Amino acid sequence: MTAPLLTGRLTGTVRWVITLTYGSTTQADAETARVGRFHRRVQGTYVAGDGGERGYTAEDRDLVRWVHLAFTDAFLSSHQAYGGTIPGGPDAYVADWATAGRLMRIPDPPLTEAALRGELDGFLDRGELRRDERVDDVVRFLKKPPFTGLMGIAYRVLFAAAVATIPPRLRRMLGVRRSWLPVKTATRLILRVTERALGSGPRAQDMARLRLRRLGL
Repeated sequence: MTAPLLTGRLTGTVRWVITLTYGSTTQADAETARVGRFHRRVQGTYVAGDGGERGYTAEDRDLVRWVHLAFTDAFLSSHQAYGGTIPGGPDAYVADWATAGRLMRIPDPPLTEAALRGELDGFLDRGELRRDERVDDVVRFLKKPPFTGLMGIAYRVLFAAAVATIPPRLRRMLGVRRSWLPVKTATRLILRVTERALGSGPRAQDMARLRLRRLGL
């Protein structure tokens, strides 16, 4: 998989996440429909954890469910490690993000942190997750994207910080190791600087707050 293709997919994913987080219901529905049209064109084969070859499309329910679980866990784990308090606690966040799952036609998405972790563990316990050359290709790109200078240094710290939030079983499967450096302190510093830089102009959450005020909420 080429770097431009991976970059394009990451950009599209970020667009979907931002729209569902801060957009209106109409915008969220439109963005979900766009992702659905893209998913219908993605298909192929893969070797499952049991060694058997299977066909797939990006619309397969179990694959969409895994993506939802991974998104929710990544956001929640990162905030727990490097962010502040979560209004209502972790269970409230998981329940809130379940809205995105339902928009993607996922039946009964988890509503609590315990249910989320349990489902993720289930994928591992059933042997449904497998590392191959395509996984290694993606990990290599994520580890060393085409960033230079200060951005490249900051990204390497953030990558190490992300790895630190991954459970040991998954780290071993992905072939990544937790850094011995004090990445938590460095990550909090980078995030604080980034927050101040982004706070100087209109942001998606600012527009969402204006819309809520107009609605009287």
